[in-house]
Amino acid sequence: MRIISGKLKGRRLSAPKNLPVRPTTDMAKESLFNILNNHYYFDSISVIDLFSGTGNISYEFASRGTKEIYAIDANFNCIRYIYNTAKTLELNINTYKSDVYKFLEKTPLKVDVIFADPPYNFETEQFLKIADLVNEKKLLNEEGVLIIEHSKYTDLTGHKNHSYDKRYGGNVFSFFEF
Repeated sequence: MRIISGKLKGRRLSAPKNLPVRPTTDMAKESLFNILNNHYYFDSISVIDLFSGTGNISYEFASRGTKEIYAIDANFNCIRYIYNTAKTLELNINTYKSDVYKFLEKTPLKVDVIFADPPYNFETEQFLKIADLVNEKKLLNEEGVLIIEHSKYTDLTGHKNHSYDKRYGGNVFSFFEF
């Protein structure tokens, strides 16, 4: 895994092999951050990274200057890896070991960007439940966005808050605005 831009540009990180993850590819990640760069100043936004896995997306935001980042994952080893890596690299990433749905139900946070990278084998309803909870709990600031990464075989366009999709190979980023 490589950090694409910012103060840690080019830095390679090696996550333990035993983590149950599928990191976002460099090509897809670079494309995603090019889109976000056109809408946000990274040093003035707050971010929640759901199903954060290795922390790949959190590190990219931190490298670009985002100061308020929350990484959420249910796997203790993933959270420990993110915590230790953030500490080593002196990045301000807050880690939470939690079921994502429970976190969304209870969090008092309001942020600008929520990125979710659930397992690709989720049922469509499981993906859409994320969007529903973000909407019901009003977790985004004005002009905020929810981005859900999924495979090209999953279709989230039927959700009332779906805005658009961006496809990169087998990866799709669905954007939701509330």
